[in-house]
Amino acid sequence: MLKLTRFDGTKIVVNCDLIEFVEKTPDTVISLTTNRKILVRESVDEVIQKTIEFKRQIFNGERWQ
Repeated sequence: MLKLTRFDGTKIVVNCDLIEFVEKTPDTVISLTTNRKILVRESVDEVIQKTIEFKRQIFNGERWQ
């Protein structure tokens, strides 16, 4: 799960397993496998890094924060 921020400042949590792709248009748009699109403040690289960190926590058996 990724903690992200919508452009209006609202905090959201996204299931990273549902992410189909992330694009910069110039804003960051996350397309989900459910055909939903989410516009977030974080950069593409930040979304990738958060996904890696989350998956690493799962792999290492750590509790999600």
